[in-house]
Amino acid sequence: MPQDPSVAGFYDRLAPDYHLIFPDWDASMARQGRALDALIRTHRAAPPAAETLDILDCSCGIGTQAIPLARHGHRVTATDVSLAAVARAAREASARGARLSTAVADMRSLPFADARFDVVVCADNSLPHLLTEDDVHRALTEMCRVLRPTGLLILSTRPYDEIRRDHPTSTPPQLGPAAPPARTVTFQLWHWHDDGERYDLEHFQLVPEEAPEGAQGENWDVRVRRTTYWALTRRQLTGFATAAGFTEPAWHTPEETGFFQPVLTAGAPERGAPEHPSP
Repeated sequence: MPQDPSVAGFYDRLAPDYHLIFPDWDASMARQGRALDALIRTHRAAPPAAETLDILDCSCGIGTQAIPLARHGHRVTATDVSLAAVARAAREASARGARLSTAVADMRSLPFADARFDVVVCADNSLPHLLTEDDVHRALTEMCRVLRPTGLLILSTRPYDEIRRDHPTSTPPQLGPAAPPARTVTFQLWHWHDDGERYDLEHFQLVPEEAPEGAQGENWDVRVRRTTYWALTRRQLTGFATAAGFTEPAWHTPEETGFFQPVLTAGAPERGAPEHPSP
């Protein structure tokens, strides 16, 4: 299946600056890695405490979740539709001594054998880039296909139940790393479609320009990227996951998990059943 050029292009353009969203990207990676590893240990069927798992991060971006999972000792394969993002994830992992296998791939058509992974991660509001029921179903069916019988799906989105109620039109500004002459400022503008479910997003970053030595910096470089999301509610996503074959879907709040977004966990079909049942 061909990649979506608008989504790939959005992340190709954002990849060099993605870390500027965070005051401290490495610290955020460490927190997310601890939270995801704890979720895996808690919700995967009977995992030995020291087990090394085969994990697919099918929307890896520049490695914000994949890198810390690899540093927790897992065998991580990281894929994304954006070549620039995948290339940066590989570089950042190498710089931090983390081993990643990387590839450019569309989550609707994963280039892996059936039952290849123990865990599939699709985090950080990635699935809502898919704008039709058919595309969401294709992606979740593919995630289910590549999971082993005891496998676990971990999927996170924005809190869209609350967002769909309020229909905000912007996000608060986020400050990037503390560095002279000023911090980067990131914010978003949202333009809702008439259906009340989908919205066009404008992603703004104000990056301070370098000033000559000894001079006061006064100018900002304004970088804008655009994409579209489907604000899927928990009920909608649970229904899609069940229709794709997942079992035991459950939602977990940030307060419960320590992860920054609501998380859906679900098991592969026949989760917990013997792989070779007696006749």
